[in-house]
Amino acid sequence: MASSLTKDAAQQGTPADGGKTFFGHPRGLATLFMTEMWERFSFYGMKALLPLYLIAPGGMHMQATTATAIYSVYIAMVYLLAMPGGWVADRYWGPRKTVVIGSGVVIAGHITLALPTSASFFAGLILVAIGSGLLKANISTMVGHLYDGPEDPRRDGGFTLFYIGINLGAFLAPLSIGTVGESVNWHLGFTLAAVGMALGLIQFLLGTRGLSPESSVVAQPATPEERASMLRKGLLWLAATAVLYTALALTGNFADWALMPITIAGLVIPVAVLARMKRDKELTDLEQSKLSGYIWFFVVAAVFWMIYDQNGSTLSIFGEKSTTNNLLGFGFPTSWYQSLNPIFIMALAPLVASAWLWLNKRGKEPSTAVKFASSLGLIGISFAVFLIPLIDTAANGGKVSPMWLVAVYFIQTVGELCLSPVGLSVTTKMAPAKYGSQMMGVWFLAVTAGDSVAGLLTSPQLNVDLNTSASVAVEAVLAVVGGIGIWTSRKRVKEMMGGVN
Repeated sequence: MASSLTKDAAQQGTPADGGKTFFGHPRGLATLFMTEMWERFSFYGMKALLPLYLIAPGGMHMQATTATAIYSVYIAMVYLLAMPGGWVADRYWGPRKTVVIGSGVVIAGHITLALPTSASFFAGLILVAIGSGLLKANISTMVGHLYDGPEDPRRDGGFTLFYIGINLGAFLAPLSIGTVGESVNWHLGFTLAAVGMALGLIQFLLGTRGLSPESSVVAQPATPEERASMLRKGLLWLAATAVLYTALALTGNFADWALMPITIAGLVIPVAVLARMKRDKELTDLEQSKLSGYIWFFVVAAVFWMIYDQNGSTLSIFGEKSTTNNLLGFGFPTSWYQSLNPIFIMALAPLVASAWLWLNKRGKEPSTAVKFASSLGLIGISFAVFLIPLIDTAANGGKVSPMWLVAVYFIQTVGELCLSPVGLSVTTKMAPAKYGSQMMGVWFLAVTAGDSVAGLLTSPQLNVDLNTSASVAVEAVLAVVGGIGIWTSRKRVKEMMGGVN
């Protein structure tokens, strides 16, 4: 535990390295920027390969609906596990140690993915999901620790810079990991992802002195009794899971039902977590009000991510099967489409951050509710645009220009900038004190909920094909209507936020 003096310094955002800054921000932001860049390099490289590997004749050779279901559930689990990752930091290890352990698990997962068997492939997915869950929420929490409380005017800008680090790794990954995986060997591509995460871990260990001392603090250390209780519960859940999946395998139902329990968990757990927080009598009236307002943002984010994350499945599969993958005479692998969003982010994020600051100085910055409403409207418009080439190829066959996907990704990126960095920031501002790191995990549960809906729809039981024009049209309308709904309720939401804009 840090001393009281050290805690005060941490809470005041005092830099640990003599006042050096990173583009006007605490120097520790550079360490977290680079660590997250390499972690996202490994994650997005594997993400770019996953749906293509699942449908490829030289890979798993699955149907598009099955690949979409596996992809959606995998992404959902990565973000679902961010919640226990934050809890582990709060009760056992602290954010800094949790990030180190999580990084090691991610490396092990990518190495396991590189082994050329079906069993090792799915085991590797599980390990990467666990490691990413331990790492992701705590990295973002440590960014918040660098600033002087929720009202520090640099805070939103700091999260935007951090977001650029995420997207720099995401941009480089498909160009390198994707190219190697598609053009050389799938499993060699997964190995390259492990190298990226290893570089991130080394960089983090070398730069920890610039982080806030608060990042090493265990917020609410678990008692010996609580540790024993959690161990018993963990073993019971592990045993129950083993029994369930063994029964599915023995009855011949494994392939059809393996994803269903995970998908249901991805829907039930986010609701249960928010309900438990709302029932917490220790929260003040102000914290309860903020939590009620936050639920609005959570629902909007879930709908947004349900549609947005199909850029790695529905849009990627469309790119593989229905676009020329050739621009100005230059051919490229399908995985390169996944670099469009991050390069747009890096180009537009500084402009958007500057625009928010410019409007703020003039008292005209849109509220968080308006920004979230804009994000839903834009994601709906992106799918409306996607309908044009989708209908054309369905009716006439052939392949279309890749510029259609470029346009779709551009619109989605603008929507993402209205939601994701804003959501990260507002989560740290509205989090009850009792749920420090865990609240960042709650934000990522919105991704879990959204992707779990996509996984449920594409499950063998419902078998909805999200790659059709009918499905895309329904999602487009849903997003636009949802955006209008949150916009009309913006004043009510702002009242619940307790002074947070």
